[in-house]
This record gives sequence, structure tokens and C-alpha cells, in this order.
Amino acid sequence: MIKVTRLNDTQYWLSPHQIETIEMKPDTTITLVSGKKLVVKESPELIFDEIVGYRQKLGQFGNEE
Repeated sequence: MIKVTRLNDTQYWLSPHQIETIEMKPDTTITLVSGKKLVVKESPELIFDEIVGYRQKLGQFGNEE
């Protein structure tokens, strides 16, 4: 899971496996595979780095390559 922040400063955890796209519109908009859209404060680059770190951690435990 990765932590993201809504525009009202509420933080929550999101499964990166549910992310379909990340766009700048101009705010960062995450579209989930369900079609739901989330607008967050983090940049797409930061979200990408968080996803890479998450996947690396899973790989260390043999859960993902």
C-alpha cells in the first residue's frame, strides 16, 4: 500500500495494484481499475517512486518479482 493525500489534507492508503492511470489535470488525478478517480496532492513522480518502493519490498518477501 502507498500513502496519498487528498486536497483536504486527509491521508489514506491505496493499493497500487488498483491504479490504472495517473495524470496531471493540473492536479494529480489517479484513475483506478474500477473507474473511480482520486485527486491527490502528490506528484505523479512521487507516486511512481512510492509504487517502485512498495514493489521492491514485496519482492524481498518473495511475493512479487
